[in-house]
Amino acid sequence: MALRDEATQVLSELVGRPAEFHDGQYEAIEAIVANRQRGLVVQRTGWGKSAVYFVATALLRRQGHGPTLIISPLLALMADQVAAAERAGIRAESINSANAAAWDDITQRLAANEIDVLLISPERLNNPAFRQTQLPDLLERLGLLVIDEAHCISDWGHDFRPDYRRIGGIIEELTTPILATTATANQRVVDDVLEQLGDDVFLTRGPLARSSLRLSVLPMADSPTRIGWLIDHIAGFESSGIIYTLTVAAAEDIAAALQAAGHNVAAYTGATAPEERTELEQALKDNRVKALVATSALGMGFDKPDLGFVVHFGAPSSPVSYYQHIGRAGRGTDNAEAILLPGAEDERIWEFFATASMPDEATAHAVLEAATQALSVPALAARVDLTPTRLELLLKILAVDGAMQRVQGGWQATGEPWHYDAERYEHVAAQRVVEQQLMLDYQATQTCRMRFLSETLDDPYARDCGRCDNCAGPWLTTEISDAARSQAQRVLAQPGVELAPRRMWPTGLPNLGIELKGKIKLQAEPGRALARLTDLGWGPTLRELQDPQRPDAAVPDRLVRAVVEVLADWDWAQRPVAVVAMPSPNRPQLVTSLAHAIAKIGQMPYLGALDWRGPVPTPAANSAFRLAQVWQRYSVPDQLRHDIASAPETGPVLLVDDFAATKWSLTVATVKLREAGAHGVLPLTLGTV
Repeated sequence: MALRDEATQVLSELVGRPAEFHDGQYEAIEAIVANRQRGLVVQRTGWGKSAVYFVATALLRRQGHGPTLIISPLLALMADQVAAAERAGIRAESINSANAAAWDDITQRLAANEIDVLLISPERLNNPAFRQTQLPDLLERLGLLVIDEAHCISDWGHDFRPDYRRIGGIIEELTTPILATTATANQRVVDDVLEQLGDDVFLTRGPLARSSLRLSVLPMADSPTRIGWLIDHIAGFESSGIIYTLTVAAAEDIAAALQAAGHNVAAYTGATAPEERTELEQALKDNRVKALVATSALGMGFDKPDLGFVVHFGAPSSPVSYYQHIGRAGRGTDNAEAILLPGAEDERIWEFFATASMPDEATAHAVLEAATQALSVPALAARVDLTPTRLELLLKILAVDGAMQRVQGGWQATGEPWHYDAERYEHVAAQRVVEQQLMLDYQATQTCRMRFLSETLDDPYARDCGRCDNCAGPWLTTEISDAARSQAQRVLAQPGVELAPRRMWPTGLPNLGIELKGKIKLQAEPGRALARLTDLGWGPTLRELQDPQRPDAAVPDRLVRAVVEVLADWDWAQRPVAVVAMPSPNRPQLVTSLAHAIAKIGQMPYLGALDWRGPVPTPAANSAFRLAQVWQRYSVPDQLRHDIASAPETGPVLLVDDFAATKWSLTVATVKLREAGAHGVLPLTLGTV
């Protein structure tokens, strides 16, 4: 049988009906199977990139070649691919954190040549057991390597992941065919990936624009207006869709507002439990919810051909990221909406996430010096002032550079010299600034929006779409009903966020000269904050108060009224009997006036403030360092101690502060108050993170 006939037969089995190849699909398969080439496929989502590597796998296996290794970024994508492979009789398995009990069986079946496709995440390449015991044999027998979402290989990619850089080392060792696939790559990324793949590499590239999409931008900067617009308009969108936000707090706020208005939506974020994510994804696929209000946690790998709309509440930081998101809509429909509702806070959020992913040279060397022996992430965090998230990212970067390795018991420096590649990081940082400006240009352009995005991705097929709000004229209004605006404002104005008490001392405190470990014996009760700093309602007001350029002043009356609402809704076990203030070197009027106001309204005695000894440090990033900054700094003045001991009523005190980030200041102050005789401590702050 001719190769094309055989390939078409496999394709038909894969899709479950007689099928023919799209332009470029068979040519890529032929290059892999007949010519043993390496290649890059850049095609829009839904074109059929997975069909290329599954059909190629089936043909290579029939020729007696070894299994295919697919490196793919998300477990959800892996599950869909395994199901698709089984339809064509391809035996596929994945190794991931969710199926650890099956690893031994999968390993045995791989050794017995009973698995055709193994799917792993790029992070699996950094697992010591997999890297040392399974990967060498697998690479020796490999028939095909597939690098899915290959833009992640490149530093220039919008979703660059350090673990993807390990693939470069694997590529150099292999003589087998390699297929890299992506839907989002500009020419810079294409050139970078092609260079990493080596010589004699084929490139398949098609038009990125999706004719079903209708792009529009509605400039409404304030949050109540944008949420009100969603309340009024979401029911009119076809099918179901996704409302993307830039932060977890925004996703939760918008979902709450839409739910209160009677819309069937749910929040989906990085804080959503894995099992709940799976259920929510299926609910969206089955149209059992109108929309998921999601962060980028609902990302690569989600597949719903009839997704009817993608709305962005806040703009992503690059046109490439934006294109990838909207590309999930309209794959199997004639019409789909892609609507951008930019916000005034977008650029501030872009800057935060951009700086979070950049390694700092001094901090990197400090990590290497600390990890002369195997240390866990918490233990390293007690030696280097980084949050766990940033520390783990830095460890991955150092590991890919060969200076750090993951070992039994944690992470350890390899002893290899490490050079901070300042030029590379400066280039990446500069490119991100360019991308952010392009996103602003997209919002302001008077030309075809789809053409703008396509040209940004260096699509040689870029042309006017004839459908966007610039080509066809706007069809959506920015007007909203008074009822929708009021509903949005009511939800956003609802005050109150729980402050969960710290229950355990940070790991590794003895390294900082503090002999504390284990459970905190004198804990605070669950507290309350007016709002998170990232909330869409009270967040902007609280961020203004936190501005170092803003002079200290008494708390505004409207904040007092909102705090009183928090107190009225607080389901404490026992009402507080007195008010105590935290010492605030930066905002003493704000904190003291708030404490006095609450004491007066609640008819409780104000007992004064704790003392602070020593200079005021710049708050540390991680728990151990922050605790070290405040440990032994707080004390209870004699008069306050006397008043606590002689209080006519027995009960907790209300401990008032302005902002709580790590909550270690409140934790230490609680210990001091409890040691002074307080029967309980209820923390209350204006803001939290």
